[in-house]
Amino acid sequence: MNDFQAIADRVEIEALRGEFTDAVMMRDRPRLASLFTPDGALHMPNIPAEQIGREEIRAGDERLQSLWDFFVQNTHPGTILLDGDTATGRAYIQELARTLDGRQGLNYAVYHDRYQRTAEGWKFSERVYEVRYLDTSPLAGTAPRAEQGSGTSPADATAAPAPATSFADPASAERLERAASALRAGGFAAEILDDAEAARSRIKELVPEGASVLTGASETLRLSGIDEDINTGGRYDAIRPRVLAIDRATGADEIRRLVAGPDYVVNSVAAVTETGSLVLASGSGSQLPANAGGAANAVWVVGAQKVVPDLSTALRRVEEHALPLENARAQAAYGMPSAVHRLLILNAETRPGRGTVLLLREAIGY
Repeated sequence: MNDFQAIADRVEIEALRGEFTDAVMMRDRPRLASLFTPDGALHMPNIPAEQIGREEIRAGDERLQSLWDFFVQNTHPGTILLDGDTATGRAYIQELARTLDGRQGLNYAVYHDRYQRTAEGWKFSERVYEVRYLDTSPLAGTAPRAEQGSGTSPADATAAPAPATSFADPASAERLERAASALRAGGFAAEILDDAEAARSRIKELVPEGASVLTGASETLRLSGIDEDINTGGRYDAIRPRVLAIDRATGADEIRRLVAGPDYVVNSVAAVTETGSLVLASGSGSQLPANAGGAANAVWVVGAQKVVPDLSTALRRVEEHALPLENARAQAAYGMPSAVHRLLILNAETRPGRGTVLLLREAIGY
């Protein structure tokens, strides 16, 4: 290898490492995965996470990034040792991060790398992440929130929360496909259907006759007719009518047992993210255990307007869009305000096949 080729290889590998950080910062998961060979590996024992192959790397980073409130990574040059069409090296990392559940800190880490020359240029064949220093002291800073019309670039827009006005607009076909793909990577079954009528028919196929079924308090189910099908149709052992017939003062334990472990729970969600998470909000929390895993099976019917980019935007949708609408409904129906006292976030389904998400191309509910 001549000196000029060696210099060119070093420049390209250094650019590859910079591209990795840029893809992470911009939350561009497909680009991040493309930086690896098809069978490339990303090992992060401190997380912990093990991802082999481009699809695992893309899906794994979607799950990790959905947990961030903010994340900043700086890459500093390290060693590169060339050996023909392969190379090894190290890159030095400084990171600041805060997750949506409040974990935060500063760390310094090392990436131990292996590189491979390919027809597409140099790629990572392996990255092994090793944390050398971690400080979990509270961070004084915050992540500035981009305002609508602030002039952010297209790249910035991939990480910026959606403006509140978009929370009622149906997601595009591309975004629905992205959400469905991420859900499947997390162990959920995910289907894209045209409308509520299609979901109504599909539920009759998914839920066997005679099964015990709990429906959530959902405008999506009410407006679609699914609530009526289940609770008044006589096809199922409907839990909600039984619960409403029990005296709440004397039958609280019976109610709790009935709603916690039905054969099926059929519900909607407040938001579904393009990174594969479902977010449910509740005032009392009574319907959450069945959704979380108490029910043997779950089906969630989700209007297209509930698809959002990431978990931070999903939480904004709950507070800024769903809660005001539910509060108005509760005031009219019960004469009392609503509140989000319980939140359930489902990032993956540990029993593949248990949970099915029916994503609709139309907007329904709120």
